[in-house]
Amino acid sequence: MRSVRVAVVAGAAGLALVPLPRSLVERWYANGFYPRVQALVTGASNAVPIALFDILVAVALVWYGWRFAADAAARSSRWGGVVLRAVWRLLVAGAVLYVAFLVCWGLNYRRAPLADRLAFDANQATGPRAREVALAAVDEVNTLYGAAHAADAAFSPAAFAQAFAAAERDLGVQRAAVPAWPKRSILDPYFRVAGIDGMTDPYFLETLVASNLLPFERPFVVAHEWGHLAGFADESEASFVGWLACLHGAREAQYSGWLVLYNDIAADLGRADLREVTARLAPGPRDDLRAVAARIRSQVSPVVSAGSWRVYDRYLKANRVESGTRSYGEFVRLVLGETFDPGWKPKLRR
Repeated sequence: MRSVRVAVVAGAAGLALVPLPRSLVERWYANGFYPRVQALVTGASNAVPIALFDILVAVALVWYGWRFAADAAARSSRWGGVVLRAVWRLLVAGAVLYVAFLVCWGLNYRRAPLADRLAFDANQATGPRAREVALAAVDEVNTLYGAAHAADAAFSPAAFAQAFAAAERDLGVQRAAVPAWPKRSILDPYFRVAGIDGMTDPYFLETLVASNLLPFERPFVVAHEWGHLAGFADESEASFVGWLACLHGAREAQYSGWLVLYNDIAADLGRADLREVTARLAPGPRDDLRAVAARIRSQVSPVVSAGSWRVYDRYLKANRVESGTRSYGEFVRLVLGETFDPGWKPKLRR
């Protein structure tokens, strides 16, 4: 049994350190194995009203605590041996979870970049282009605000699934992902204080969403997490796919996507362009952005949030996302560098 555990740890280390050809991952995993597994696993988890990830976390903690207590209670045990066994058990459990993570979802981090599929030109991502897209985003949120805030503008994930499938078709996805119905997690208090809007469960392929999101934030957050479920592990790529899905959705979803894009682009504009763009923003969308900022100020702990983002930055870099958490900001670069047909339909590389 010990030899099996050693083999598992060694195998996990090898998978973490040895690079796999992106073409191989793209062909056999991203376009072969993973879509079939995702359809089965997410379809099954959708039938359960609670987050299966919560059960996994609870079972793992109870099991580890029970084994540690059993070792400590044994009369023949010394504390040095108890600690060593606890560390070794943690290492083996971590190796098992890591291998399962790669098989169930994690190998998507090693896919070819989405930009390779798009008619993407990094030279287009300039200041003038940013001003142009920012002005377009302002026009859209000003127009959509009223409809997005209408009494009957409730976000429906089931109806939104069709919009997400349309975005996948725009990107040439061969096998559409099965959307996961958003769930609330026992980790929700942590999500709120850490400033985490949503999470994709990499084992049961669920979508977990923070409970404190404002209604107009929810469509984009759900779409972003569905982007991860569709195999776009990189944060910027998941945001790009989610934004496209919002544009295919009802008006509340369109508003959510354009508001996020406007907010992200505004952070990169020069002073003169920023003054021009913000001057055109109507009071309604301006109030919504203030409401988001107020939510974050009132609920997010700076200390917890900073620590959470540092951990996540290391996690991303460990999974070969060299830019770490900065990959969120590269969503804007993807939009600015992409060439779109009318109706913001992305062109694909031939």
